Amino acid sequence: MRLSIDVTLNYAIDGAADVLLLIEAAKGPDQRLLTQDFTVWSNTPLRAVPGEEGIGQRCWLHAEGSFHAEYRATVEILRQPRDFAELGDTPIRLMPPETIPYLLPSRYCESDRLEGFVEQEFGGLSAGPLASALVDWVAGHLTYASGTSSGTTTALMTFAERRGVCRDYAHLLVALARAGGIPARCVSAYAPGVDPPDFHAVAELWIDGDWHLVDATRMASSAELARVAVGRDATDIAFMTVFGRATMNQQRVTVTRLP
Repeated sequence: MRLSIDVTLNYAIDGAADVLLLIEAAKGPDQRLLTQDFTVWSNTPLRAVPGEEGIGQRCWLHAEGSFHAEYRATVEILRQPRDFAELGDTPIRLMPPETIPYLLPSRYCESDRLEGFVEQEFGGLSAGPLASALVDWVAGHLTYASGTSSGTTTALMTFAERRGVCRDYAHLLVALARAGGIPARCVSAYAPGVDPPDFHAVAELWIDGDWHLVDATRMASSAELARVAVGRDATDIAFMTVFGRATMNQQRVTVTRLP
């Protein structure tokens, strides 16, 4: 699968602000960057820093009055979908140390508050079969509805409201997985077919010795997700963080499948 990615960001800055961008598709064993062009109009040099877990790249810039960026890329996705139900179990005590942060509650994924529900609803399941059941539950019990949540909505709030956008689906799935003893992290990604077209958020679960991408909204399969960054929750994977105030003039994200 090859994807064409086309992004335009145009913001008005109130005065001056430092801006952290996270919009470049990441290189990795399961996806390859064929072409890439990233242009930012800024009065100061850009500063690139590694993303979480060394996945992807963040870009610092300083903007005054306005900010404009364009990103174009062609990405080849090399991974194939896996059937979670076939994946085996790994005792928590034997999991690699880098998975530990993704077993614990975080700001937007209050997994400790959902342990009772997971035990009651999915008791007896673990690893792959549990992950499969959790994905089905989130996909089946949430309604995708734009404008029904905000940047402060947590997994527990989504669990109560039973609606949200991709960020909320990812947070809830991650929180439920952690509550069931499965390391889980949030992932920012590009995907075709996202409606409305935008930056996309999905989950990644550590099962049977590896990380596995999954989109609980079911708008995209793992075979057509271009990973950008990973983190504990949306705090770590936001496409843009402005240390100041900004107003959006234009934001466009277009992802298309290539023959």
